[in-house]
Amino acid sequence: MLVVDDEAPARSELRYLLERDERIGVVHTAASGTDALRVLDAEAVDVIFTDISMPGLDGMELARILSRFAQRPAVVFVTAYDHHAVDAFAVDAVDYVMKPVRPERLAEAVRRAAAIVAGQRATEAESVPDETIPVELGGVTRFVNRADIRYVIAHGDYVRLHTRNGSHLVRASLASLAQRWAAAGFVRIHRSTLVAIPHVSEMRMDHGKCTVVIDGVELTVSRRHLRDLRASLLRPREAP
Repeated sequence: MLVVDDEAPARSELRYLLERDERIGVVHTAASGTDALRVLDAEAVDVIFTDISMPGLDGMELARILSRFAQRPAVVFVTAYDHHAVDAFAVDAVDYVMKPVRPERLAEAVRRAAAIVAGQRATEAESVPDETIPVELGGVTRFVNRADIRYVIAHGDYVRLHTRNGSHLVRASLASLAQRWAAAGFVRIHRSTLVAIPHVSEMRMDHGKCTVVIDGVELTVSRRHLRDLRASLLRPREAP
């Protein structure tokens, strides 16, 4: 996540509001469009919240530059003026938030940006060649496509592969599957659970406890793996 605004108070306030959102990890900041490009050169950023009216390279010009990126970050404009709205959507902005920023309005912008990022994740996962896993039941060998697997639960020396239509027990380690399937969008959320990020429909926080929902099933996210989950949804990076 990257916040771009030439006014330090506005930049700090937006960063504060974003960091209160449980879906977001570390938030980078930049004081200009030029500074933003420097951050993007050093960090992988999926979502940018930027002011429009800034000295030098303004927010609209920054968005036009970003449109030429091979992997373009989602752009949300945050501005005190409404006359840029048409131009904003002409450069495919995800949202257009008016100052002063209301927390509930910002949360909606984050939701929209997260949906865009999730769609990009799904597209990236689909570009990875699928894998076929042989499973045996009653002496009959069947084949399950990795793309059909929603989540995986460890059971000792075995794992249970959960699909939309059922589950299959196979001899494998969760650690090896997590490493092998990372490029296909699988992320470990617990020492015994691996999930396919494109199939995560909800992330819930309740009194410090985090869970994700896949096909109506609620799965616990451990504190140790919460940061990895956030990174997979919005790909935040450590602050410089």
